[in-house]
Amino acid sequence: MNPHDKSAGGRPRSFDRDQALDIAMRMFWRQGYEGVSVADLTARLGISAPSLYAAFGSKADLYRAALTRYEETSHSLDVSAFDRATSLEQAVGEMLIASIAAVTSPDRERGCLISDGMIACGSEHAELATELAHRRKRFRDQLARRLERWRDRPSARALARYLTAVMQGMSIQARDGATARELRTIADQVVAGLRPGRSTA
Repeated sequence: MNPHDKSAGGRPRSFDRDQALDIAMRMFWRQGYEGVSVADLTARLGISAPSLYAAFGSKADLYRAALTRYEETSHSLDVSAFDRATSLEQAVGEMLIASIAAVTSPDRERGCLISDGMIACGSEHAELATELAHRRKRFRDQLARRLERWRDRPSARALARYLTAVMQGMSIQARDGATARELRTIADQVVAGLRPGRSTA
């Protein structure tokens, strides 16, 4: 996006919304919502503040759009393995392996934008933090429904909470530098605990 190639509306002619969202997503992912200013965004995107507001509404709206973009393009919270698996252990193992690959990929930022996002923030951003908590709950509820293939509803909900806690913990450890191999030992222990005769929830 060339900031000197302007359209009549003040936005670069080469402005690509998806590309802008990807850039903003990586910035928020790496630095957090409060760590990225409007000035940072406009400088990186090569547009003016009025153009940013015209395209996305506000910084908060851009953050929401970036979160949705992340959910659409990231495979760190993929539960499709449950549709293919022949056992609970296989399904959970594949999901955790995919999650580890996502949070440690050298081509991406470390950790998970959703899991790690706005765990703590200023009171003026409490609404956004609540929205992120709802996104995390939505995934947990989706996972619980898939787990009902093998567990009754109360057990599935408890296991879903446990597994999301594991994935959130692995995301934080990935940000702290844990390797995929190190995180795999956690996944192996979780799967071992699901084998008949053992219980994790």
